[in-house]
Amino acid sequence: MLELLSFGPNGWGGQLLMGTAMTVAVAVSAFAFGILVGSLGASAKLSHSLALNVVADVYTTIVRGIPELLVIYLLFFGGSGVASSIAAAFGYDGRVDLNAFTIGVLAVGLISGAYSTEVIRGAVQSVPFGQIEAARACGMSRWLILRRVLVPQTLRFALPGLGNVWQLTLKDTALVSVTALAELMRVTHLAAGATRQPFLFYGTAAVLYLMLTTVSTALFNRAEISANRGVRRA
Repeated sequence: MLELLSFGPNGWGGQLLMGTAMTVAVAVSAFAFGILVGSLGASAKLSHSLALNVVADVYTTIVRGIPELLVIYLLFFGGSGVASSIAAAFGYDGRVDLNAFTIGVLAVGLISGAYSTEVIRGAVQSVPFGQIEAARACGMSRWLILRRVLVPQTLRFALPGLGNVWQLTLKDTALVSVTALAELMRVTHLAAGATRQPFLFYGTAAVLYLMLTTVSTALFNRAEISANRGVRRA
């Protein structure tokens, strides 16, 4: 039975590793995209513009309020049409087709961004305002305050929450299998069906996901220790 997991011609080991690599690629890309979206969303929620507040609230409420799989289906069946409409507004008359990888990154990234928005917003609000006032008193410009005070402090407060968002993003990549992208869950499903050994392959997938999450937890813990170095604890 274990021969089915080998790297030989009749084994699925190589394809499982390739699927794992694809899962990591989707998760990293989606997480980076989510951080970007989350930063914009947090900025909108913290701004004094009512319109931006409403847009950010609607985005986070809708994305966090509907199932993740539904977000993927909406982009899978409607993403190319929306992209074609946007391209047509800029004078391009052809059809824009989004591949499975792009759809997966956009869908999981939007989900990740909705949660990252609240994490980053809370982290920004946790930065003591006295530090901002002290920086202004020293004559720092707004850009210098952002770069040397606000961003480093926000990152320190946001890391625990972003670690949780990363774990959520990593596990949400399993839902991308519905787009036929050859990530870990899709390859596992094909292997289980072809060999009629579902317990073996789904158990192997569980171990691989657990390995990824364990390594991720260790890396985020090291990042938190590094970010809090030199900070006095009460």
